[in-house]
Amino acid sequence: MDASTLIKTDEKTGSKIKEPQECLVILLNDDYTTMEFVVEALVAVFHKRLDEAGRIMLDVHEKGKGVVGRYPWDIAATKAEQVHAAARRDGFPLRCALEPA
Repeated sequence: MDASTLIKTDEKTGSKIKEPQECLVILLNDDYTTMEFVVEALVAVFHKRLDEAGRIMLDVHEKGKGVVGRYPWDIAATKAEQVHAAARRDGFPLRCALEPA
């Protein structure tokens, strides 16, 4: 059994319930996406406060990537696609990566 996968037993049925795998959403730096757009995406998609969004944006800008948060895989994938769609709509190449937590 993978150490990152939790399995619980349903007391009523005795069947095993597998917890969803979590992953980190990471924004990746590029040379074209504006800092303002990154902050807007963090606020709109991930519901970050402005101060936290600014900190993450600076990590992306200065370190090349910034960890946005830890989510169940399906939610993380949906949020990443929302960022990609907004970036495409506004003409930016901003990308998100998903890594197992």
